[in-house]
Amino acid sequence: MNILTAAEMGAADRRTVEEFGVPIEALMERAGGAVAAFCLRHYPAVVQMTVLCGKGNNGGDGLVAARFLAAAGKTVQVLLLGRATEVKGDAAAALKRLREEASAVVLHEVLDEPALQAYGDGLNSAELLIDALVGTGFKPPLRGLAVALRDTVKSLDVPVVAVDLPSGWDADSTNQQCEGAFRADAVVTFTAPKMAHVFGQLTTAVFDPVVVAEIGSPVAAVQSKSGLTWTGASKALAERPRGVNSNKGKFGHVLVVGGSYGKAGAPAMASLAGLRTGAGLVTAAVPKSIVDTVTRITPELMMVPLAEGTKGEVSFKKLDASKLEALLKKITVLALGPGLSTVGDASEFSRHMVEKTRLPVVIDADALNAFAGKTDLLNGTGRVMVLTPHPGEMATLTGLSVKEVEADRVGLARKFAMKHKLTLVLKGWRTLVAHPDGSIAVNTTGNPAMAKGGSGDILTGIVAAMLAQFPDDVARAVETAVYLHGLAGDFAAHAMDEHTVLATDTVTHLSDAFRYRVKDEDGLVWICGLRT
Repeated sequence: MNILTAAEMGAADRRTVEEFGVPIEALMERAGGAVAAFCLRHYPAVVQMTVLCGKGNNGGDGLVAARFLAAAGKTVQVLLLGRATEVKGDAAAALKRLREEASAVVLHEVLDEPALQAYGDGLNSAELLIDALVGTGFKPPLRGLAVALRDTVKSLDVPVVAVDLPSGWDADSTNQQCEGAFRADAVVTFTAPKMAHVFGQLTTAVFDPVVVAEIGSPVAAVQSKSGLTWTGASKALAERPRGVNSNKGKFGHVLVVGGSYGKAGAPAMASLAGLRTGAGLVTAAVPKSIVDTVTRITPELMMVPLAEGTKGEVSFKKLDASKLEALLKKITVLALGPGLSTVGDASEFSRHMVEKTRLPVVIDADALNAFAGKTDLLNGTGRVMVLTPHPGEMATLTGLSVKEVEADRVGLARKFAMKHKLTLVLKGWRTLVAHPDGSIAVNTTGNPAMAKGGSGDILTGIVAAMLAQFPDDVARAVETAVYLHGLAGDFAAHAMDEHTVLATDTVTHLSDAFRYRVKDEDGLVWICGLRT
């Protein structure tokens, strides 16, 4: 699913009408119908609804929604900022039809602040507000009466469903917050997500929904030059049923190489996540002194002891190359780095592993740090190479500060992935999956509960397991892994509390993530939020 700019969304609408012959009235009907369907399903007990409408097409969508809601037996009022005679074009047609078919809907024209204050009781009596003032085509800031209405709505204890975008939010913004916009508890947008939908926190809470309604624009009409897509569109890969004549050999063998004294948990968690994500076999290769500790994570895990140095780190100098070479012949995917350490010659060991094997490799943690100042050795040409740095590790790799990394996440991730011919998973708010061809998928799952030690190790195991099962579909395998990881974390936080969730709780909820379907009963695609 492409992520669009405001201009690209406008172009998609025009192509839909001009090239594919879909009337704009039909698009507006479907858009308003989708808003109404969302409100009816997710706020079933609400009776009194007020739709806040502007004079443009966003207001037209709201007028259509008002008509559908009235037809469903709801008590609906429309607050129009401006005169009804000023509503033009397709929105005017929607207003005409509302008056003809839903005479019970009361329309209030609000022309100034005294009129807005006089209507205050109408807002206070509403059990649900629908914000349809301005949408994708609007450029902030809000002015005049819209500002007064925004401040009034902010003070009310009533849920708000935004049509397309919370009014006042720039559709092209990649900022997490927008101080001047309306608040929203849910957002229903159309055709495709825009930049703000995936990068901004448009709703008041982490699990509040942002959904996309497919209203009739053909795929060929929805074109994007940004190269940005949504990770959740790849989730279908994880929904493929396994054949009845399956065996463990069909789902790959993951080798997790890592661990050091005091860091036995990292390879253990990565291994557990690999098994839970569906890899047929997982072997952990760790320093011999922590083998027993790592083994305790689960009896299904196989173990290989590695020679170690004086501080419990993997030792390159003591490496039994022939033994390791024999092991790698049985492996589908190598996951390198969890808990590995950079003590002694552990970094040299990491670089050796990447250089000497052509296996698909997932590089994380201290295996990434081993390439600080040596990124020329990271070359994914002719092989599968996936890096999973957090901003600090990305800063180490690039020689930049964390602030500089965060200032241009998309540009930096794209440049690095293309230059080194690899897939880069840049973790953080809206984790990015940058591919060698320059395309980037933006992830919208995950929550603050996952900001704990071990989360990255879990992700490494999930990525490796997905690659082991889908070696011929690397891009979607990695995107699916990132999406599943965040979604499992969402289920964990929803079941528990953001403060109490551990990384291993995320593994516990992987089954919920696998069962989850991004499209709901009404055909709405959930970009953000958790449907439970």
